[in-house]
Amino acid sequence: MAEIVDIARGALNAQPFSALLGTKLMQVDSTSLTLCLTIRDELRQQHGFVHGGVVSYLVDNALTFAGALRLGPKVVTGEYKINYLRPAVSGTLMARARVVYAGMTQATCQCDVYVTDGGAERLVAVAQGTIHRISEMAAELEPVFNE
Repeated sequence: MAEIVDIARGALNAQPFSALLGTKLMQVDSTSLTLCLTIRDELRQQHGFVHGGVVSYLVDNALTFAGALRLGPKVVTGEYKINYLRPAVSGTLMARARVVYAGMTQATCQCDVYVTDGGAERLVAVAQGTIHRISEMAAELEPVFNE
């Protein structure tokens, strides 16, 4: 289990955007994980709520990390759908993702995002997505806009 935690932390730390936001890995086991992000002013939109893009980023990362638990570290998000249930204003966002089903090349994962502020958790968003294993050939291809 320590190896899985080390791999997940290493992957998170290798993402400059995640480091910029201050995302942390809080929990990981063989089929689920939790990422957290402290809410601060720079993450809010004009009404004072955490920007939907921030919640969406957290969902995307958590779903992909969960899929990697079953498919291995070379994975990407194929798609996901998110439902925003209520705004988050202060505290900490926690994205809990789990594998629902995994085949050889893709996994279906679900994620619940909560906000905590003083102990109580409130559900902010729910999501489901498909995570794809990157083939060795695809991993070697250059991005289309790499100029």
